[in-house]
Amino acid sequence: MTEVIVATGLVKRYGDVTALDGLDLAVPEGSVLGLLGPNGAGKTTAVRILTTLLRPDAGTVEVAGVDVLAHPHRARERIGLSGQYAAVDEHLTGYENLEMIGRLYRLGYKRSRVRARELLERFDLAEAGNRPTKTYSGGMRRRLDLAGALVAEPDVLFLDEPTTGLDPSSRTTMWTVIRDLLRQGTTLLLTTQYMEEADQLADDIIVIDHGQAIAHGTADQLKSQVGGERIEVVVADPADLLAAERVVAEVAVGEVHVDEGTNAIAVPVGGGPRDLMVALRGLDVAGVELLDVALRRPTLDDVFLSLTGHVAQPGRERLAGGPGGEAATTVAGGPSGQEVAS
Repeated sequence: MTEVIVATGLVKRYGDVTALDGLDLAVPEGSVLGLLGPNGAGKTTAVRILTTLLRPDAGTVEVAGVDVLAHPHRARERIGLSGQYAAVDEHLTGYENLEMIGRLYRLGYKRSRVRARELLERFDLAEAGNRPTKTYSGGMRRRLDLAGALVAEPDVLFLDEPTTGLDPSSRTTMWTVIRDLLRQGTTLLLTTQYMEEADQLADDIIVIDHGQAIAHGTADQLKSQVGGERIEVVVADPADLLAAERVVAEVAVGEVHVDEGTNAIAVPVGGGPRDLMVALRGLDVAGVELLDVALRRPTLDDVFLSLTGHVAQPGRERLAGGPGGEAATTVAGGPSGQEVAS
């Protein structure tokens, strides 16, 4: 398959802080690459470089056949970007925001108006289209921001944590829209800290930390690195934790993890339901009362914890504009190279 996004050896430093340290990326046409990592890992910095908003200190970037560093204006004609912060003008209506972006893309007056109405319908914003966006909820602004990134029907779309802060219903709506785009052949790079989001949408996943890729593969391949199934139990009495740990350790094929804060024990096993039955009988004989018990496969949360040493915490990344700086958000950049940023 043709690779639409190719980045090699990306390096970006802010003084003594290295945001990217030799990052390589490759995204085939019509696929989704999920870029995962904790806050400050370099995800937003990578997106800003790929979308012409930032120049790397080293490395090469090609998007849709265009050398991004040599021809940024040409690259902007082929891409759409929805950043971490909704880039909408609060004093304009939803319709006026989208129509303005179409005019910046030089779609023409008539086409810009038609496209704005189409996208308002598509994102379930038609009824609110003539209201100032300062009256919109956070989820509505997020949907409008993504609509803005699609005004010029880009070949390549970059979504930087597009559903952070959304309620479950709005997140599901966004996922539906993204899947529709993929069916139409759009190539997508998605940064996220929601493991379920990456599991649902990404064909390929790269986990980055401290500006470097530390794991690469499909969701199933990454889960297999963590191990097989796990038994998880929650004891009723904290005094029984040690006894429960001894029992489940007898069926373990790896390290037993004990969380004293939640009275929970997790242990990797090789025998699945058989090991679960053995453990339950042992816990019963030992007189350990349980509040909960489960046998489950590893999730991407387990992968994230295993690779980075901590769980994912959805939030804003700080290295996008330098240490402590906020990330600018660009919705569109047309043939003229104009940008809409906040």
